[in-house]
This record gives sequence, structure tokens and C-alpha cells, in this order.
Amino acid sequence: MVGRRHELDALAAWLDGARAGAGRLVLCSGEPGIGKTRLAQELAGLALAGGTAVAWGRCVETEGAPAFWPWRQVLRSLGADPDAVFAGNAEPEDRFRIFDDVARLLTGRGELVVVLDDLHWADEPSQRLLRHLADQLTGAKLLVFAAYRERVLPDLLRSPDVGRLDLRGFGLAEVRELTDPGDAAAILELTGGNPLFVREVALAMADGTWRPDRPPRTVLDVVTARLDLVSADCRALVQAAAIAGRDFDLGVVAAAIGRSVQECLPLFDEAVAMGLADEGHRFVHALTRDAVEASLSSADRIRLHRAVAEATQARFAGDLAEHVTDIARHWAVLAPCGEAATARAWTVRAAEEAVRRLAYEEGVRLYQAALALDPGDTERARLRIALGRAAYFAGDLATCVDAAQRAADAARAVGKPELLGEAALVLEAAADGGLNAAATPLCEEALAVNPTGALRARLLAQRAHLAFYAGEQHRLDALSTEALELARASGDDRALVDALRARQEACPGPHGIAERLDLAAEMRALAVRTNSPRTAMWGELWRIQALLESGSLAAAAELLPALRLAVARVGGPVSAWHLGVVTACVAQAQGRYDEARDVARGAFERMRTIEPAPARGAYMALRCALARMQGPDEESIAHARAPFEPPPRFRMMALVSRSFLLLTGGFPDEAAEVYRRLGRIEDWELPAFFEVPAHVMGVLVTAGLGLKDDLASLLQLLEPFRGAHAIGLGVAYMGPVDLALGIGAAALGDHERAAADLTAGLAMAERAGAPGFAAEARRHLAKQPSVLSPRETEVAALVADGLTNRQIAERLYISERTAQNHVQHVLTKLGFATRSQIAAWSVRMSTPVSGVADGGAARTS
Repeated sequence: MVGRRHELDALAAWLDGARAGAGRLVLCSGEPGIGKTRLAQELAGLALAGGTAVAWGRCVETEGAPAFWPWRQVLRSLGADPDAVFAGNAEPEDRFRIFDDVARLLTGRGELVVVLDDLHWADEPSQRLLRHLADQLTGAKLLVFAAYRERVLPDLLRSPDVGRLDLRGFGLAEVRELTDPGDAAAILELTGGNPLFVREVALAMADGTWRPDRPPRTVLDVVTARLDLVSADCRALVQAAAIAGRDFDLGVVAAAIGRSVQECLPLFDEAVAMGLADEGHRFVHALTRDAVEASLSSADRIRLHRAVAEATQARFAGDLAEHVTDIARHWAVLAPCGEAATARAWTVRAAEEAVRRLAYEEGVRLYQAALALDPGDTERARLRIALGRAAYFAGDLATCVDAAQRAADAARAVGKPELLGEAALVLEAAADGGLNAAATPLCEEALAVNPTGALRARLLAQRAHLAFYAGEQHRLDALSTEALELARASGDDRALVDALRARQEACPGPHGIAERLDLAAEMRALAVRTNSPRTAMWGELWRIQALLESGSLAAAAELLPALRLAVARVGGPVSAWHLGVVTACVAQAQGRYDEARDVARGAFERMRTIEPAPARGAYMALRCALARMQGPDEESIAHARAPFEPPPRFRMMALVSRSFLLLTGGFPDEAAEVYRRLGRIEDWELPAFFEVPAHVMGVLVTAGLGLKDDLASLLQLLEPFRGAHAIGLGVAYMGPVDLALGIGAAALGDHERAAADLTAGLAMAERAGAPGFAAEARRHLAKQPSVLSPRETEVAALVADGLTNRQIAERLYISERTAQNHVQHVLTKLGFATRSQIAAWSVRMSTPVSGVADGGAARTS
């Protein structure tokens, strides 16, 4: 290979590194004809010579390729079934799962080189898959070589495992190696050293098409001149092939020109001999195909597009899914010739297939193309609804909102209230305030026209979701109740799922545990009836979260295998994140702190590039819970100090958590500064599901900072939740509320109240099986001055030994009435109702507190 010694040496080094487990993505850029594909072929030869497998994925210039086309080629060459790999239910989580599956397949095969040629022509979904793979290369024996033209891919360049090769034209020495040395200087001047242009000019000199008086200005000129040398029949075949695409099916091309494949074989051989095509039914270069198409008259181009479209439809009539986009491309060219309806029908079909294959960005492009093909008003409304859904899945919220609003306009124009409802449902409620601001009036308008049945149930559920994100708890309660009643009556499973999720959001906190358990049971029954893994996952997750909040830690832990099974069926990093978060929470609550930390970190790493805000929020909450038991580590302090602006609804919880980490880390001044940003307690804006955990965290912070007025206010807010457990969204268990009440009372100097609350908190932690919180309660109890007199303490010990009042009197040489009075005083001072509570308290208080560090509870791993 001429002129690429430096690049070949770099590739050889990267290949050796990949074989040793240093996976890498190589981005090779350069103008057309500069030699990117030729360099890739040399890399493939090096790899194969050393026993490393090679898989190619070629992108095509025309817009007719199926979604994920280069990756489908790669998977097929490795023996995988692309249709099985890319199967899904048109949900974003399915795409996350597929991206993960493809990455695992490619990184887990052992030594492998993947070549992606002409990446600049790849559809957006294919590029997103490459971005995902680029983040998974560490430790893999995989080298990915991606060749592209001038378009820069900055998000790929940021990956640490990326190398770059920028190819430039040849110099005089290299051109002399390829041509007659006497002509080299002139050819270099003409071609700029572009290897393909150099080659084509040299061939033109050899085959007699060179005209010194009219030298070619581009490669296109050279190819056009060579095309004049082939027979008329060969030229017809090559022209039809150019319309079919750089890679073409000979059977389609033969049918398009009215010949059999057998008749076309010698014509194809002629094209290969003239350097126009290669043996793989492919033009030797994209520029070659461009030159042939450019040589066609408008009439011939129209004629051939129709012929190729009809030939493709006929040849693949039994399995058109992989060809609908290509067929739509041909008919789109014919749209101005009276074929707009046909073109639109095929384009819509291609868009539906793209979304089905989870190529949402391609679906957006195709729906937009269909809208440009003059649909009627009703069809226009339906197309905009479909466009909005595809854009939502693609994360293109601006296009989503615009499509939904335009669909609503079209629905009003044609008087179709059901289409107005469908338009409103395009804008799903989310943490994005801008999206919800657009969705709310549209949803209310759709409800105002009084739809019935499942559509009304779904709109009510949608409006309830919007109320959830807006903090409108009372509206959320009423809307979700009506939505669930209607959904149950409608018999529509999709409406029931939407309504159950809305109702689950409406009953957060300790007071909603019983109802959430009922909703979880209904969701699980629905999952069985519909055989829906995702519905099963939500049912299992809700059940575990409710049990955690009830303090039933062991029962929650027993349900993790069922959740794990549901998540495995759903697949994808988002569902795996949900599993990781709740698994870490259970481990943290039960005192398995090393396991909790490792699982939480794994969940965070999996999710941080997909949904950074919830990923970071859940991870920080778990780190706070661990810091309460063990003190914060450097990573937790770094997180607390890092600039990060959470979504507005999570701001208060994020600030109080930061303040707590800094306080427990020994930085009270920084903690106080962060706490001040929370403002007055009465102005705290907290989602209902965060009220209890945020107030518990607030108690710990204000007690530590000595902010007694704020502490007293927070204790008052927590009082209604006495006897409950604090947990937020199932991400971090914060112990019995009574324990926080006791810590706060102790900080205010109310030792009698503190002893009673700490004792109650200790009992709750022990019943729950939360050893760290039980140890924390004992530690605080040990610091309290005894609320019992020495004689009462002695009586309590005798009660614990099982003595009756008469036996106590005999043991202490006092009257039975006096013994009875002492027992009653103990019950009153400790807030107990039975002698067994006294006995349990006495035993706990006589148990030494071990393994407790200053400022933290018992360390348990």
C-alpha cells in the first residue's frame, strides 16, 4: 500500500492493544477517494492474518437503507440474526436493551475488528449505537474502525478510548509509485494527490479516454468518459444499478431493464472489467455511482426509479420489511409525476417500520417526508401524531411539541375530538418543565370535549401525571381516582396501566403504603394476563418499595429474585438501574454496606449517560444513608461539592443531602452555607414522596448545626409520622421516624422525650432488621441522662427478669403497693404500655454498644 506507512503502523499498534484487552474506536476521516476504505481493507488483512475475526458494516449514500443497516451487516456476518437482535416493542427502554445487547455481543466475542465504512451516511440510530459502544470498550478485545468524510463527530471524540487518523493527499513520491514517473508532476497538479483521482487519471491514460486538451476536472469526469466505452446494454445495466444504489441486487437490476439475470451476467462482467463495479455487485466507489447517475437525463432517471421500485416490490414481495425505505425513496422521486399518494403510502410504511425497529430518528425523518407529500387534513393529523411519538422516543422534544400542537390544530379543523385526545397523549408528562407546560393545556382541552371510555381514562391519567410533576397533590388524587375507575370499567389494558401508574404516584409516603400494595398486586395480575414483562417489573418494584417503607425489610429482600426475573425479561440499562437501586437500598437498610455501595455504584455507572439527573440523585441518596452509618468517604464529599443543578422538584432534597454529607464529613461551615440556600422551612417545596425523608435529613442537619428553631419546626412536621419509616422513592432507607424525633429532642435538651422516642426507634429498627439504625439509637440513648431514678432502674431490671410486683417487693423489702407504683412510673416515663416493653428496654440498655465510631453508628459490612 502506497503512502500510508504511518497510518498502518498506528493501526497495527491499536490492533495489538485490542488483542490485549485495550479496546479502541478509530475514527478515520478524509475527503472522498482519499483511501479510507483501502486503509480499512489493509487493517482487515492484518487482523485476519493474526487470527482476529473481521466484520464489515457499509453505510449507503441513498436514503433507502433499513434502520441500523451497517450494524445489521455486522451482526449477520458474525452469525447473529439481526431481526432477533433488533426486535422490540417500540419503547425507548427496548432500544437501551438492544444497544446493551449489541455492545455485549461485540465486546464479548474475543478478538474482533469491526469496520464501519462511510459512517457519514449512517442513519442517526446507527450513530447512536456507535456512541453507546464507544463507552463500553474498556477491557474489550475489540477494535472498531469507522471511516467518514468531513463531518466531525465531537461526542465520539470525547471518549477516552478513541484514536484519530486524518488522511491527506499523496505527495509527488507516492504519485510516482502509482503512475508513469514522467507524468507524476502533472497528475499531482491535476488531482491534488487524491489517490482515487490519481488512479482514475492513470486508468484514463491507459484506456485511451485521456484528452490532454480537455483534462478531467473531477473523478466524475473520468468515470463518465469510461462509461462511453462500454456497450449500450452494459451501460443500461450500470445506469439501472446506479439508481438501485451503490450495493445493488442483480435480480432487481435485471428486472428493471427487462432482462433475465442470466442475460445480465456478461454485461456485469463487462462493467467489472472496465473498473466500474466489483464482484460483490457493488460500485467500486460511491463517486463512481454518483457519476453514472449524474450522466442520466431527467426522463431516464424518472423511468429507472419507477422500474427499480416495481422490480424491488416484485422480487421481495414476501418479505418487504427490509426494503420499504428503499421503495419509498424511489416513489418519492416520482411524487411530482402524479405518484404523491403512492409515495406517501410507502413513506408512511417505511416510517412505521423504522419505529418498530426502534430507529426513532429515522422514523421522524420519514414521517416528515410523508407530511411533505400533500396528505389530506385527517391524514395530516394522524401523521403529525405519529411524528410526535417518534420524536418523543428519539428525545427530540422540540419536534415532539411542535408535532403535537400541529396535530391538535388539524384535529380541530376537521372536527375530530378523538384525534385531539391522541394529540394530547403524545406529550407524556416528564420532569421537563417546558414539555409539561405545553402538555397541560392540550390535555385539558382534550378532556373538555368529554371523551369517553379508555381515551378519557388515559387523558385523566396523563393529567394526573402532569399534576404529580407540578406538585398539585389534591388534583393528582382526584384525577388518578377517576382515571383508575374509568380504566377498570373500559377493559382497556393500556389505559389500566396508565391509570395504575398515575394512582401509584398519588399515594406516596407512609399513609399510602396499604393502597400502593393493592396497586402493586393489581399491576402484577395485569402483567400475568397480558404477559407483559414491563408491567410485571413495575408491580414487583412497587411492592418492594412499599414493604421497605413499612419497615418489612426481610419481606422486601425476599421479593428481589422476582424483580430480577422481570428485569431480565425486560432487559436494558434503565430496568437494570431500577433493580440496582432498590437492591442497594435493601442491602443498606439491612446493614450490608459494602454490597450496597458496590451495587449502587454499578447502577449509577450504567445510567449516568442515559438519565444523569435521576442516576446522580439516587446515588447521592444512597451515599448519604451510608455516610450516616460510616461517615462519608472522599467520593461522597466530592459529589457534595461538585457543581450540579438538579431538576427543580428535587432541589430541596439535593441541598439538604449535600449539607448532611458536608456536616458528617467535618465541614460544618460549608454545611451551614449549603443549608442556608434552603431558605425558611415553611417555604420548602417538596414533592409529597420526599416530605418525610427530607424532614428527617433536616433534623439531622439542624441538630448537628445547633439550629434549634429550625429543628423544632422540623420535629413538628415529623410528628404526624411517628411510628413510620423514612424512605424516598425506594432509593435509600433512612430509618424509623421515631429515631429522628429522639435525636432532635435530645439536641433540644428534652431528655425525657428523647429517651422515649429513641427507645421506640430502637424497637422499630430491631423489628425491621436494620442493625445500623438500632446501633445508632443505642448510641444516642447511652448519651442521655437517665430519666429513671436508681430505684426505678432496679425495678425495671427485675421486671426484665420476669418477677411479679409481689416478688419485686419481697426482693427489695418494700410493699407490693410501692413496687406497683415504681412499675407504673417506669411505664409512664418511658412511654410504654406493657411490662414486656419494660423488659425489652432493660435488656437493650444492658447490651453494650460495640463497633461504634464517633459521629456514626455501628459499622457493618
